[in-house]
Amino acid sequence: MEILDSSWTEKYRPAQLNQIIGQEAIVDKLKAFAEAKNFPNMIFSGPAGVGKTTSAIALAKELYKDNLSEAFLELNASDSRGIDVIRGRVKEFARTIPLSGGMVKIIFLDEADALTPEAQHALRRTMEKYSATTRFILSANYASKIIEPIQSRCVVLRFKPLKEENMMNYIKRVAEGEGLEIDGKSAEALIYVSEGDLRKLTNVLQSASVSRKNVTEASIYDIAARARPKEVIAMLRYALSGDFIKARNELNILVLSYGMSGEDVLLQCYREALNLEIDEKLKLRLISAIGDYNFRIVEGANDRIQLEAMLAKFALLEKVE
Repeated sequence: MEILDSSWTEKYRPAQLNQIIGQEAIVDKLKAFAEAKNFPNMIFSGPAGVGKTTSAIALAKELYKDNLSEAFLELNASDSRGIDVIRGRVKEFARTIPLSGGMVKIIFLDEADALTPEAQHALRRTMEKYSATTRFILSANYASKIIEPIQSRCVVLRFKPLKEENMMNYIKRVAEGEGLEIDGKSAEALIYVSEGDLRKLTNVLQSASVSRKNVTEASIYDIAARARPKEVIAMLRYALSGDFIKARNELNILVLSYGMSGEDVLLQCYREALNLEIDEKLKLRLISAIGDYNFRIVEGANDRIQLEAMLAKFALLEKVE
């Protein structure tokens, strides 16, 4: 069984457009583009791990087949985010004569929202100059970070988060391919910690399978550095009942045993606060408070002090109610 020397992310990546799951509407558009052998510049926008890079590569394979390396250039803009890469590699590739019977070439810029504004303006000029021979596909988690002149020259395709059903089918596929034993609770844990990111799910599952083929729920939470939902709910319930000491003890377990950061704890508090069976007005106040303390931590405040202050505020909220 291949483990860490050969990433499962690449091993189980779909090679064709019809193998991509959970993005049927977008796949249909890309198939139409491939059949017409003509398409506009595009921006693939959406959360991480939902198939943006895979879709671009699958489209290129559909178009160019054996000539892929000559007609398709993939760059990660987060690694080369300055103006030099646009003026250098991108411009040099765009100006070459297209192959494959006159078909346009594709330049794929992954994580294009990491490009500096100067680089984006240089990219806009390159897109204009070589529009007859080259198409650009930009992948971004946040399309709003791409300048308006580029957005106006592209069709924006928005990728949606994967459904649990899609992720469950993928887990079964990997388990069958690698000979793993994954029960229902372990599969649910994988879906919970991955938060819709199929790449993250794959990496966690690969790491959990290093020592044993029987993947357990505990090993998944340990590797992902996440707490079980019931542990976060217990902390919140203690705080809401006014028992600050017990809530603080639960926080100690999350921070010390799991090594969770302040933002990790707040993210899980937010997810589980929505599932608490409490008065809706109180739930709204909880979510508002979580947002305030998340802002403080992001701005540089001490994680531990802010988390304990949040629990103290929750305890006071319950007393007011």
